[in-house]
Amino acid sequence: MIRRLVADGVPRRRVARQLGIGRATVDRALASDRPPKYERPPVSTSFTPFEARVRELLAETPDMPATVIAERVDWPGSITWFRDNVRLLRPDYRRLDPADRLVWEPGDAGQCDLWFPPKKIPLEDGTSALLPVLVIIAAHSRFITGRMIPTRKTEDLLLGSWELIQQLGRVPRRLIWDNEPGIGRGHRLAAGVTSFAGTLATKFVLLPPNDPESKGLVERRNGYFETSFMPGRSFTSPADFNTQFADWLVRANQREVRTIKARPIDLIETDRAKMLALPPVPLHLGWRERVRLGRDYYVRLDTSDYSVDPTAIGRMVDVSADLDRVRVRLDGRLVADHARVWARRSTVTDPAHVETAALLRQQFREPRTSVGDDLARDLGDYDRAFGLGA
Repeated sequence: MIRRLVADGVPRRRVARQLGIGRATVDRALASDRPPKYERPPVSTSFTPFEARVRELLAETPDMPATVIAERVDWPGSITWFRDNVRLLRPDYRRLDPADRLVWEPGDAGQCDLWFPPKKIPLEDGTSALLPVLVIIAAHSRFITGRMIPTRKTEDLLLGSWELIQQLGRVPRRLIWDNEPGIGRGHRLAAGVTSFAGTLATKFVLLPPNDPESKGLVERRNGYFETSFMPGRSFTSPADFNTQFADWLVRANQREVRTIKARPIDLIETDRAKMLALPPVPLHLGWRERVRLGRDYYVRLDTSDYSVDPTAIGRMVDVSADLDRVRVRLDGRLVADHARVWARRSTVTDPAHVETAALLRQQFREPRTSVGDDLARDLGDYDRAFGLGA
């Protein structure tokens, strides 16, 4: 303003009077090559005597909390004032950790993570629990797949992963995980994960600690679920959650992603074209165990017990389970088939197994008969007892 007025021919004295400033201020403004700025000369403060010692501690431990530093240097004043000064010094000593900008090529990677919805899901026994949702995102197209699973154990993680990979229709060349115990830690995969990766011909990548950028796509989607999917929803069971979530994902994959200016549904075919084909052989996944059936004719899967045909008591039976069913076989013959329960420490009983147990118990308590009487007994009793009837 001063320069403009003087350039228009207004005398300096009139400029000073018109703007309400001193004549010397006008002269300094015309002689300066930059706008005026108030500068306060540095002065000593109550923090100054402690600054050298604070710098020594930060040089040794850049992340030391300000409260600990204050204790070490015997700071007598306000902790807020001390924190403000330490905050100004800390950047000079903190090591830098730059984050590279990652480019995700088609078919290269699927980012995997567990999301825990902030709402408890009702279970079969009337209780409710926070349950994990397995999420896999095709990194190039940002196409989202996900479903709720019963546990974080390896068996359920692999079952859920296979189901989501089948939804993609192809296999990403890399599956990126952080340190999830059911998948692996460090450079060691959990039992069963190596054979799963080999069958799919893919590679599991376990990220080192403090590397959120390498899995940022799926981390951001987890927050997106909480702000866009969860509000206003209620669920009656895990199955109801999966139904609602699957319906919502159809719409979510049709929305434009701001960072790539495209819709996942439009890019997924490009992603699939570079992925690996699904394996030509069936995968042997899920819970598998061979146990001897005890007198109480129940087998345990995870934390729940399931009844088995009592005629298999004392025999070795094969227990298998997926995300939906629990089956028990004796020499290939099905002796139990139950819907899998997600509630903890539950007992699932088939009424037919109870009836068979009662019949066997009654026969066991009957007194032994003579040889002649035994030969005359109706053999159909034994067929009914051992489940051999037509």
